[in-house]
Formats: sequence, C-alpha cells, structure tokens
Amino acid sequence: MSTSSPYDPLPYYPPVTGAVRLGWASALATLPADARVLAIDGPAVLDWDHVAKAVVAALPGPVDVVDLRTAGLSWAEVERRTRTATLADDPDFEALASGSLADLLDHAKLPTGPVASGVRVLVGPGAALVGDPDVVWWADLPKRFAEAAVGAGTGRNLFAPADVPATTRRLFYVDWPLLDRHRDALADRFDLWLDTREVENPTWLDGPSLRATCAALARRPHRTRPTFNTTPWGGQWGRRSLGHNPDAENSALGYELIAPESGVLVGETPDVGVEVPFQLVVALAPVEVLGQDVHERFGTSFPIRFDYLDTVDGGNLSVHCHPRSTYMREVFGWPYTQHETYYLMLGSEENTVFLGLRDGASVAEFQKAARLANTEAVGFDIGRFVQTFPATPHQLFLIPAGTPHGSGRGNVVLEVSATPYLYSLRFYDWLRRDSGDRQRPVHVDHAFRNLDPERAGAAVSERLVQQPRRVGGGEGWHEELIGALPEMFFEVLRLCVEPGATAEQDTAGRFHVLNVVEGERVILLTENGDEHQLGYAETIVVPAAVGRYTVRGLGGRPARVVKANVTRT
Repeated sequence: MSTSSPYDPLPYYPPVTGAVRLGWASALATLPADARVLAIDGPAVLDWDHVAKAVVAALPGPVDVVDLRTAGLSWAEVERRTRTATLADDPDFEALASGSLADLLDHAKLPTGPVASGVRVLVGPGAALVGDPDVVWWADLPKRFAEAAVGAGTGRNLFAPADVPATTRRLFYVDWPLLDRHRDALADRFDLWLDTREVENPTWLDGPSLRATCAALARRPHRTRPTFNTTPWGGQWGRRSLGHNPDAENSALGYELIAPESGVLVGETPDVGVEVPFQLVVALAPVEVLGQDVHERFGTSFPIRFDYLDTVDGGNLSVHCHPRSTYMREVFGWPYTQHETYYLMLGSEENTVFLGLRDGASVAEFQKAARLANTEAVGFDIGRFVQTFPATPHQLFLIPAGTPHGSGRGNVVLEVSATPYLYSLRFYDWLRRDSGDRQRPVHVDHAFRNLDPERAGAAVSERLVQQPRRVGGGEGWHEELIGALPEMFFEVLRLCVEPGATAEQDTAGRFHVLNVVEGERVILLTENGDEHQLGYAETIVVPAAVGRYTVRGLGGRPARVVKANVTRT
C-alpha cells in the first residue's frame, strides 16, 4: 500500500458564476426593495430561533416572523400520516415516508392576507409553501449535523413539539425523505442558498450561481466531501492513514459517496464555501449525471454508493443481511434493493470475511441461537452457521440481498453497493454494547424473513468469490471485470495502470464511480479539457455526460482503480 499522495478530505469546486459570500447582513442586502414576503425554508434540525433573530436584527423597519415549526398538524396526526401499520411497533425501522411536506401542514395556522407594512419572514420547513413568497431562500445544514444533534438530544424531528424527544428512526425514514423531495421540488425557485454550519455567520450563494454550478458539476468528474462516523466496532485506519476523526475514538464508517447524505463543497477555498447536497446536483440534472436509461429506471436516486468499513484494530462487524427485493419494496418502501460487494483494500489471509451459510447449516437452529443471544445475552459461535473466507487483499466478495455477511476485525473494506443503506438486518452482533451500556439491537425477525437459503455451501465460493477476467486494455494498462451477477444491476471492474500509461474510458451514457485502491494517484482527463487528480483511497463520480475520458497513471508505482457502473436497467 502507498499513501504518499495525501488524501484530500476537503475537495472543493469554485462556483461557475457569482461568489460565495458571508453573513446574514450581506444576504439580506440582496432583498429587492419591494419584497414583502421572504420565505426561508430548510430542514427541521436547523437553529431556526437564531435564524429569526438574525433576520430581525439585520432588516430595517417592522418584521413579522412566522415560525413554520408550529404550523404542522397535531403531533398525533403527523405520526398517523407518517406511520405504516406493518412497522408501527418496530423500534428501529420505518418505511420511507411517502407524500409531501404539504400533507403535514395545518393551513388554518398559516398567515393569510397581504402584509400591511415591513416584511413578513416565514422561517422553517415548509416556508416556501405558504402563499406565493416574493423571495425564497433555502437554509441548509448537512445531514451529518442532524444525526449528531438527534444523537445528542438537541435536535427536533419534523413538526414535533419541543417536548417530544427526537429519534433517528423518524429522522432517517420520515424527515429526510420528505425534506429531500421538498427541497428538490423547490430548487428552481431558490433565490439564495445558505450553508448554516456556522449559523451566526453563514456562507451563501445566489440561486442562479447555485444552479449554474450544479449544471457544470453534472458534466465533469467531481468528488463529494468525505466523512467518517464512529461505532463500537470501529477501527483506526481512517484516523491514521487518512487523517479523519483525529479527536474521536475510531473511524469506522467512511462515507465516500452515499448520495442521500453526501455533499459537494463549492467555493474558492474549502474554508469559505457552501456545501451543496450531491442529491441536489442529481435532481437538477438527472440525465447528465445518471444517463437517460439509468434516470428512467431510478428517477433521481443515484443508485451506487462507495463507503469504507474500517475494522483495523477494531472488532468484527455484525453478521447481517439486507432486504430482498419484494420485502424492500413492500415493507420498507424503497423501489430497489441493497445488493452489496466487499472489496478488501486491506486485509490478510489470517483475517476473515463472513459470507453465506455453511453447507447443511440448520436455519432453525441458527434462528434459535440468534434469538437467545438477543433476548438472554447468550453468545454463540456464528461459524456454526455462516462460512468464513480469508480476507485476501484486493479480493472482491459479492453479496446479493439476503446473504448473511460481515467483515472481521483487522480489515479495510471498500463497500461498492446499491444505495439503500439504512436497512442492515442483524442476525448477531457479538453481544456488543453501545455507548449507553445497552446491548446493541439486532433484527432477528426481519433478518430471517430475508435470509436466502440458496446462498450456502460451495455455491458461495463459486458464484460470490469470483476471479478477475480481462475485458480490455492497451499499452501499459488493462481492465478486468472482478464481480458481476445477473441479479445485480451493477458490475465492479478494476483498471490496472502503469506509471505514465493512459487507460481509455467511455461512460457510454451511464455514470462511472472510481476509487484508487492501490498506488499513489491517477489523473482523469476529459475531452472537454477537465482534469482531476485522484489520490489513494479517494472516490470520484464521472457523470454520464462526460463521455470519453482517460485515466493516466501518476507517481512511481502502478495504480489499481476500482470502477463501478450500472449494467442493467
């Protein structure tokens, strides 16, 4: 492994037009003189009290502030409209909320009639839906801050009263889907985009510049801002090798590209910029990013994700599976399922990957042991039921939905997977306890309803642990297919590029995602003249609109680059 090319944790891209600016006063100075209604919309977790105070302080004359957080239906009615009967009592999961934010507003609580004098300022989720505002702003906060706030007990769920404790269950499955659809539907109307990571001094970009920059990103290779989360099983590779989470306990989950949560930094420097949701880039230019046929199949959902599972000096992941297609659609509400792959960035023959059932394993005995572990904290040997494989560096393991799997300790897994990432159904989690000294939840009923008994015995090593097959190449480089299955809609390939050699690539109307898994760095060059260096462990999106491009090896060592693309729509 070589990491001599520094990993860039803050990739950024200058705005195409306009400039990123600072502060409430400068933002409010853009209001037209005749504006009477300003709507500042955004996520529920934002500090809306501070937003309201800042606007009142900066605007001259009378200001009538209307807080949309109190304009929702009764909490009982909000819950009724966003709860599915199948999962009503489930402590961990809910189906993805359907409908729209407007369905949860109580129109009797909304202001009517003209503004007599001064400016009416509507703040909070749904503000842009009240009447016909003269000016619409979106005040954003990246989702990682929402999850942290809810975990710390300081966040609020959408339209929840202040005295109702927030939960990540509602945040993930109700708030985010509703707010994402709401935001994307408004994107063409934004007069201003505010990044409120520092709510006292937000950064902002005007709406036309935002849209022009997103349009440009949709036609050039770009990276999203990576981030790492901690977990009880987390390792140290992300901290030691990439510099993430230096003050945290570990760097377990590396979000390189998880479309529903990832953002793109826009600014002249990473320190003074706005973070724009990657999903918004896709929503504004779905054909350019995804390609026409991928867009027709997946809508504006970016269907492939890249992330890291870091267990170096950590512990085993849980052994779990993901919902099979019908269950995912009918129970959880996501239209496509979560096929996965594990690419071993780091590992050894002594380390382990758990994958598939043992030949002849009793599913009934497995379920009995899993249930006893959950209810009575009785541990068991998962190896009685689930196979183990050596964690050979640079081996790819295919994990179709319903297959029990997990990475053992001591590995770095690049997970190349379908995007629905919120439904990991645990069979067994080693009786592990969370930060509150509670045994971590498992999901025995869901997991065994989705267990695919065909993923067992010799069929696992024959079909799910494939050997590379060369599919193309040229002087100093070649490309190999390292994993594909008829039931999986994407494939995983690998480019092997010598220093100075140039690998010719073509999106052929469907996006690519690349990651440098070995070597120092490569450079991507497009026919439009765009250049983008990509270092070890970095991930990049190549939109469908790029078409032909090349990958050139840089540095003193050969590079290996994993590539994923959609093959079946």
